[in-house]
Amino acid sequence: MTTPRPPMLPVAEALALLLAAARPVAGHEVIATLEANGRVLALAQSSQLDVPPMDNTQMDGYAVRTADCTSGAARLRVAQRIPAGHVGQPLLAGTAARIFTGALIPEGADAVVMQEQCTADGDDVIVAHTPASGEWIRRRGEDIRTGSEILAAGTRLRGQELGLAASVGLATLPVVRKLKVAVFFTGDELAMPGELLKPGAIYNSNRFTLRGLLENLGCDITDYGIVPDTLAATRDTLRLAAQEHDLIITSGGVSVGEEDHIKPAVEAEGRLNMWQIAVKPGKPLAFGEVNRSGQGTAFFLGLPGNPVSSFVTFLLFVRPFILRLQGVDNVAPQAYAMRAGFDWPKADRRNEFLRVRVGPDGTLELFPNQGSGVLTSTVWGDGLVDNPAGQVIAVGDFVRFIPFSGLLN
Repeated sequence: MTTPRPPMLPVAEALALLLAAARPVAGHEVIATLEANGRVLALAQSSQLDVPPMDNTQMDGYAVRTADCTSGAARLRVAQRIPAGHVGQPLLAGTAARIFTGALIPEGADAVVMQEQCTADGDDVIVAHTPASGEWIRRRGEDIRTGSEILAAGTRLRGQELGLAASVGLATLPVVRKLKVAVFFTGDELAMPGELLKPGAIYNSNRFTLRGLLENLGCDITDYGIVPDTLAATRDTLRLAAQEHDLIITSGGVSVGEEDHIKPAVEAEGRLNMWQIAVKPGKPLAFGEVNRSGQGTAFFLGLPGNPVSSFVTFLLFVRPFILRLQGVDNVAPQAYAMRAGFDWPKADRRNEFLRVRVGPDGTLELFPNQGSGVLTSTVWGDGLVDNPAGQVIAVGDFVRFIPFSGLLN
């Protein structure tokens, strides 16, 4: 008698299970801020100074005393010139200072009049404006106060975070150590680009896709290549990969065919915690742990072999899982309500993720072939429509759009 299969897990439930199981990796390293792009901050960072450190001007113009500029046509003697990086003298009554963006406001001045509202006349300037106190002045500490937290632990560092760290003088940053990820691929039909394709063979596109996605996430990758399609070879590779890695990712062999060895291999070398998700494309997604010979386990994620299924399940499940292992708290992708420019009249019992792009009119266009092997759709598209199970779509309906731009970095 055949044992009945457990029901497929809904996408939200599967993702919640994954994230609940994720254990952030231990250990961090201190690296140069210039080298920290894409890394995850291990410890919160605070500023040891005010930013700006002193009052300064937002504009090229003239630093003035507002009491001298009440007529709308004041003539003032230009007593000094203050470039950025230089300190001026106290501003005397009846005088102005020629000043340039970023320069410190001299003592006595309480406003800056931009140069477009002034006319130079010999050693004087005519101010054709009545400034308010504080006009075009950046106040000390208006951006950052001494002692305030500027970056929280778990922040994934981008250019703007690195710039913020540099703005308060942080030359180094403590970052979570790189996640050690092992990958291998199963299928005797797989060949590498550059090799002659034998009858029935296909090129291993998933190897290139998954490695690129992992590199985008800053992982330290060990690639075991294409593993022979046998239970023994699969078990051997799992044991080897578990010793030195935090996570093992495979592609292919996670279904229930006689030549699909991932599921029994993981069950023999560890345990399988989740298998088969109510998602299209990508139903045969496996999650578990593989035992180490000493102690502990390495996490395991088995992706489908179909190229689009592998790509989509990586974005939906592997990416947030890896980010959580790296200590990132907010791993949900940004999504937007947008109008569909297409009909999708046949609902599916699974949660579908449709490849779409943004059309010239701002509505979403559907790639005509949504098959799980049509890798061109991932290059053509701008993102995915998250279409709930049992849901049809008509032109003009609002749908949930997840752009690739938020999923691929």
